[in-house]
Amino acid sequence: MALGLDVRRLAAIDMWGSAGVQWRRWVILAEFLLGVVGTGALGVLSVSSGGGLRTVVGWWLIGLAVNYVPLSVHALTLIRPGALEAEIRGVDVPGELRHYTTAQLWVVVPLLVAALAVDQWRRNRR
Repeated sequence: MALGLDVRRLAAIDMWGSAGVQWRRWVILAEFLLGVVGTGALGVLSVSSGGGLRTVVGWWLIGLAVNYVPLSVHALTLIRPGALEAEIRGVDVPGELRHYTTAQLWVVVPLLVAALAVDQWRRNRR
């Protein structure tokens, strides 16, 4: 697994947190969806307003928004009753939380999480 980042596991651990409380799942799902829509809209607005730095920042924001697409898709599948519990069954949650707390910083690299998600999806299809 590249960079030690399993995109589905990142979404699951983020949604579960340290206690597995129900409301956190919805907050994280909203965060991921806002990451797609809000960051994408800001990126498009910035690119369309023109100017060198604004254009660069706009494309970076669009790349970030694309990273939130697979996280949102996984969160939408994990929000179903029992799905998140099944995903983390047998997982060392405290250990995974320590790992993914820092690993999630890769989200700020435009398109990286999306590329990893596509690669992981292709590997799982085999």
